[in-house]
Amino acid sequence: MKLLNKRLQLVAFIIVALMIALSQILPGYLSASQDIISLNEKQFIAHIDRQIPKLMKSYSIPGSSILIIRDGKELWSNTYGYADEEQQRPLTTESIIMAHSISKSVTAWGVMKLVQKGKIRLDDPVSDYINSWEFPASDFPEQEVTIRRLLSNSAGVPLGTFGAHYSTADGVPPLTESLSGDDVRLIREPGSSFIYSNSGFAVLELLIQEVTGRDFATYMEEEILLPLGMNNSGYNLTESMLPKIPRGYDLNGRSIRAYLYPYRASGGLFSTLGDLGRFAVAGMALHDANPGHSVLSPESVAGLYIPQISVPGMFGVVTDSYGFGHFIEQLPDKGIAVWHGGQGLGWMTHFHSVPERGAGIVILTNSQRSWPFMAHVLNDWSRWSGFGPVKFSRIVPAVSGFRIIVGLILLISLWRAGQIISEIKAGKRKLTFLNSNASNTQIFELSVWVIVTASLLWATKQDYLFISSIFPVGAVWLGWTLLFLSLVLLVSVLLPVDRTTEIFNSNR
Repeated sequence: MKLLNKRLQLVAFIIVALMIALSQILPGYLSASQDIISLNEKQFIAHIDRQIPKLMKSYSIPGSSILIIRDGKELWSNTYGYADEEQQRPLTTESIIMAHSISKSVTAWGVMKLVQKGKIRLDDPVSDYINSWEFPASDFPEQEVTIRRLLSNSAGVPLGTFGAHYSTADGVPPLTESLSGDDVRLIREPGSSFIYSNSGFAVLELLIQEVTGRDFATYMEEEILLPLGMNNSGYNLTESMLPKIPRGYDLNGRSIRAYLYPYRASGGLFSTLGDLGRFAVAGMALHDANPGHSVLSPESVAGLYIPQISVPGMFGVVTDSYGFGHFIEQLPDKGIAVWHGGQGLGWMTHFHSVPERGAGIVILTNSQRSWPFMAHVLNDWSRWSGFGPVKFSRIVPAVSGFRIIVGLILLISLWRAGQIISEIKAGKRKLTFLNSNASNTQIFELSVWVIVTASLLWATKQDYLFISSIFPVGAVWLGWTLLFLSLVLLVSVLLPVDRTTEIFNSNR
């Protein structure tokens, strides 16, 4: 009966804590969303201006810049915080940032330009156009690796070595040298499923070079960037660009200098807020004066947004499918939003666009702690624009839910710790190592302790944890909470309840 009462008390304790947490989170979240819908342009911009510094402070983000597009034109842009915290150097609209994986969307334009000119065909094997390199041997046929599948991350090519980069002073090895071994060895049947792949876009980089006879950076500058008015963007980092590049800051707030990726097509673009805004506008093709028409026909632009493969797993929480270099999301009103983000050591970038409505947003930060920040901004923007919330904003309630889970784990740990302390004071516990008479509770707590401790040790050995990007604050709290839980469990295992005392007391 006493054990049953204790369990009922714990359940009641958890339910009350959960209700309190939800009552603090949901009303504010919902009421804020409702208010935003009714704001005019001036009021919404004022709202964003107030919110950005608060969110940056919450997630320890040194600098950010935002650009909003409405009716196919830039409505407003602004920058906040620092390009260099130590030197108090402000971030500006002229700051040149590492666009990271937004590069994939730009590369898709470069490939589609060759398709439009009849230089390549989407459903041809990419190997038909490449003579200087071939796929490493695998269990899958390389003839099934088509240009279409590479563009849509469905060719069976793996992600590639995550985080590989080089100093700006050292430069990078030749592309064919980087494209070797396991980075590009097929791991799934081409066309069977979505695999986000930096290496796959590197193969497209090589394709462009072999077909055009030009360096990838030169081709992209002459055929895509300059015609779109992206005059401050490029893949070759020059000495004149270096002073304009902000310092990046990793998940722990450490300062990071600019660097180079071995694969430029997948993440090597350097750009500015205004240039990425012009790129987003070019993809809307709302009017004849759109500079995108000089690069790709409206039909070719629309082809970028045709879903090619459904997206499962973690990516599937924030999108539905992948087209050519773009994530594609079905909106509630049957329209589509297209977007891409970029993440690398020290920087995060994102653009979201609803081409049919001429609405878009670009968000850039020099911190790896920025996904929740971006989700908040996207939530406000998409609701105000009348088609939200976009799926990326699901990170907002996910952060709140994660905090509740961490809080519950902490509360349970404190409850158990208090129980153990009370039993030690009452003389019910004594030092006893596991033996054949160990109780089920002792065995269970030892098993949980092993799992929690092993997980913590594994996490400390990782260079990067995906969960830390989604929950940069909560992940730290989770680590300390699990460490506390581990200590509580260890004490309980080493100082178990004296079962002979329990039996004696019950008989009395």
